[in-house]
Amino acid sequence: MPLNTMCYSFSLSTLTLLLLFPSLASLNTTNAKKQPPNNMLPSEAETLFKIMESMSSDQVWRISHPNPCQPGSSWPGIECKSAQDNHLHVTRLDFGTPPNPTCKNKATFPSQILALPYLQSAFFFNCFTHTKTTLSFSKIGESNSSLQQISLRSNPALTGPIPPQISSLKSLQILTLSQNRLTGQIPVTIFSLNSLVHLDLSYNMLTGTIPSQVGNLKNLVGLDLSYNSLTGSIPVTVGQLGLLQKLDLSSNSLTGAIPDSIEKLNLLAFMALSNNKLRGHFPRGLAKLQSLQYFIMDDNPMNVPLPVEFGDLVKLQELRLANSGYSGTIPPSFSQLMNLSTLSLQNNRLSGEIPAGFGSLPRIYHLNLSRNLLSGVVPFDSSFLNRLRRNLDLSGNPGLCLSPSVAYRMKIGVSVCGSNKTSGSVIQPLKSQAPSGLISISFFLFVPWGLLGLHQILFPV
Repeated sequence: MPLNTMCYSFSLSTLTLLLLFPSLASLNTTNAKKQPPNNMLPSEAETLFKIMESMSSDQVWRISHPNPCQPGSSWPGIECKSAQDNHLHVTRLDFGTPPNPTCKNKATFPSQILALPYLQSAFFFNCFTHTKTTLSFSKIGESNSSLQQISLRSNPALTGPIPPQISSLKSLQILTLSQNRLTGQIPVTIFSLNSLVHLDLSYNMLTGTIPSQVGNLKNLVGLDLSYNSLTGSIPVTVGQLGLLQKLDLSSNSLTGAIPDSIEKLNLLAFMALSNNKLRGHFPRGLAKLQSLQYFIMDDNPMNVPLPVEFGDLVKLQELRLANSGYSGTIPPSFSQLMNLSTLSLQNNRLSGEIPAGFGSLPRIYHLNLSRNLLSGVVPFDSSFLNRLRRNLDLSGNPGLCLSPSVAYRMKIGVSVCGSNKTSGSVIQPLKSQAPSGLISISFFLFVPWGLLGLHQILFPV
């Protein structure tokens, strides 16, 4: 048979098979698609080796884990994902907390992380403790657009300013630089990071004012600048943060009044302004904060009467206004706060009687009205006193007295009405309150793809 006839016959047979069994045509393609991704690119693996060698001496990483992303033998503290190039890439690095790699004494901030083009999250907890180091983002390029979360917490050797180049990380959603020794002013460029959902710069040594550009962060849900040395007033532009749920500016040296624009934050659940130099009247629209559950504002020279509008904040669970010079009577509207568990009004100049409705608050567990000028009969029955016991402090109010019928059963350190005797001390005054900034509500745990609820909001990663 001639050669051209044989070729024609073969081609015809092949065509017939493909028509009868079309799946054969895509067999090779399907098999290729099902192939597992290959190992890391050599350049990316080398970058990762250098980072690990500079950070941790737990192992000889090149020898113990030559294929960092290989399933079944991947490194602790890293996560890898495959990409369209059919290679595995590092997407998360986590140092400092076992079982993740611990950090050696000479560890310094590895700016090489910016050379990992698929990195989304980087965590450094208690890593930089001995050798002074600074943040460096000088090598930021377009390849680093994947980085969504950076967390550096409890690093006492992390010093110096926050570099303005951090603003080049345009995909950044969560920036946590807490409990370090960072200095200088907050760079204005941070407030150009429009994707930011959570910003925590607490427990550092930052100075200067809060930039008015903070209002540009329209997606911000949590803002924590507490325990720094910030001065000036709270910027009016904070009222532009319409999604804000947590605002903590406590333990700074902020002055002036709370801006009226705060009333626009109708999702705000937690606000802490304690230990500043704030004074003056509360915002006119205070009652509009209908989502507010925690209002912490101890230790400010307010020197005004307590606003009646607090009684309209029906979701309030904690209200702390101690040591701030409040005068006048306790508004009876406070008795409307049926969700209230903690009320701290100690060490003010409050006068008059304790509102009778306080005894009917169903969830109150801590009540401190000590060191004021309150007078009259304590309006609490024995059931209420039994429930609070040591969590009730009425001491330091010489004008208060306890009904003889209740005093027979209860001893709370308050005089018995019609007698010069004091009703013992079975129920002791409360111990001094912990600083409000240390409230154990670890408010926000963010992940790049969502929030994990209000309670977790109160304590960030």
